[in-house]
Amino acid sequence: MSLLTASSIHSDDDAHTRGASGNLNRLRAAVLGANDGVVSVASIVVGVAGATNSKGAIFTAGLAGLVAGALSMGVGEYVSVSTQRDTERAYIKHEAWELETKPEQELAELAAMYEAKGVSAKTSRQVAHELTAADALAAHLDIELNINQDELTNPWHAAWASLFSFTAGALIPLLSIILAPRSLRFAITFVAVIIALIATGYLSATAGGASRRRAVARVVVGGAIAMAVTYLIGHLFGTAVS
Repeated sequence: MSLLTASSIHSDDDAHTRGASGNLNRLRAAVLGANDGVVSVASIVVGVAGATNSKGAIFTAGLAGLVAGALSMGVGEYVSVSTQRDTERAYIKHEAWELETKPEQELAELAAMYEAKGVSAKTSRQVAHELTAADALAAHLDIELNINQDELTNPWHAAWASLFSFTAGALIPLLSIILAPRSLRFAITFVAVIIALIATGYLSATAGGASRRRAVARVVVGGAIAMAVTYLIGHLFGTAVS
């Protein structure tokens, strides 16, 4: 097996690893977005419900929280990913310029990087020559920056994913408190939110390879505290401020 073939297989393995990692990161981001929607809107509607029994007021506040939160998540993700993508494109442009203006220095740099990973000096030089002949830019971007110029993150995809995941999570407490009978409003909303938080905690831990029990405990306790605090604030100050 030639060095280039071995290196290509290694690169394919790295690509599969990065692809799987990217999918897990997207899943984790979507789950966390849904979790934010659940906790944020649950806190809003429970807080308002602590101040008034008006279903219209509760629905209006919850809907406003859902729309504002979803748009904020979408815009924030778009700006963040756009900035990251612009930075990556600048790195790619600079690396291409270096390869064009000082190819010998870049070749030596590539060989030195493989040597630093434990490959012998002779083999490192051969690998560097073969990778440079195949695709010099891709080789440098991979080992120096871990960037694949053909797989840059799309900011619109990230924005829509965040917007929809937040909305999906936010609908759970909003619909629960609006559709439930008045006497069971808090109980049904609390149970629905806790179930949703258990699900998001479990999925986020699974995606990240963390402890499911600890993740579930954190999000459930945090969500319960958030609802309790906002309900108390609504109950104490809802009638005090006119």
